[in-house]
Amino acid sequence: MELLPHLSAHAAPVLAAVAAPDPGVGMASDPAAALSLAEACWRALVLGVVQGLTEFLPISSTAHVQVVPMVLGWGDPGVSTIAVIQLGSIAAIVAYFWHDLTQVLRGVSRAMREGRWGSSEARMGIAIALGSIPIVLAGMGIKLMVSDFDNSPLRSLTSVAIVSIVMALLLGLAELLGRRRRHLDDVRPRDGLIVGLAQTLALIPGVSRSGSTLTAALFDGWERTAAARFSFLMGIPAITLAGVVELRELFAGPVDGGVMGGGALPVLVGIVSSAVVSWLAIAWLLRFLQHHSTWVFVIYRLCFGVAILLWLRATVAG
Repeated sequence: MELLPHLSAHAAPVLAAVAAPDPGVGMASDPAAALSLAEACWRALVLGVVQGLTEFLPISSTAHVQVVPMVLGWGDPGVSTIAVIQLGSIAAIVAYFWHDLTQVLRGVSRAMREGRWGSSEARMGIAIALGSIPIVLAGMGIKLMVSDFDNSPLRSLTSVAIVSIVMALLLGLAELLGRRRRHLDDVRPRDGLIVGLAQTLALIPGVSRSGSTLTAALFDGWERTAAARFSFLMGIPAITLAGVVELRELFAGPVDGGVMGGGALPVLVGIVSSAVVSWLAIAWLLRFLQHHSTWVFVIYRLCFGVAILLWLRATVAG
């Protein structure tokens, strides 16, 4: 999951964004034309499913939620559309790891009362807290200094494609070099800082929050499934905070053509579909990594990046 969409300094209208056609695809529809309720719900469903499938796999949800609508001729959905759809994924990960989170909170609470921080739950709490600091500081800095992320060159498809290829190569290198000996009971505060620094790369569209943190954990010697669980737990505070901030700004903005102006039903469809598919994706990935490597994701990301570059070249040539 990339967090750049949550850091937008303004809330672009959601339904208007997904309704706008992509000039590169040659769509003839009027960008200002209002969507029917059925069409709006269909597009929200597609975005929710794509978001849910890609949010917690190391393949970049932002890249896919941006690319798929553009290929379909709907245009770039915009940062606020992506941020709202991601609320379903946030609900899914909190629900899925609710037991783990309560154990960590109890461990931290016990450590604060007794002054003993040696338990794995307390150490995990410290690691998550430390790991959340870098991306929060970086996100706040970017939000204050850069006023228009929606039109940032980093959101261009060319940039997304190149980043996808680079991250694929890094994940492949981590798969080759990682010792895969460490488990969650071995967590230390430094692990949170290392993986947390990698998490800040998710501010760049196409990086994949889960991909960057999983890659860092593998480099640091974690076993694959433990690395994935640590990656998920590490991301909960950052993506939840970012989602709440973006949602507040979204509803604080004008409603004409936006979420409220376009109707709440499509937004609900997108969030619910994202939540359900995200839950299934988390469960599948954790089972998959028990018996398989991450090479399938390396190959997919390489192919995805190359395919985008070829598509862009064909679009320009056409």
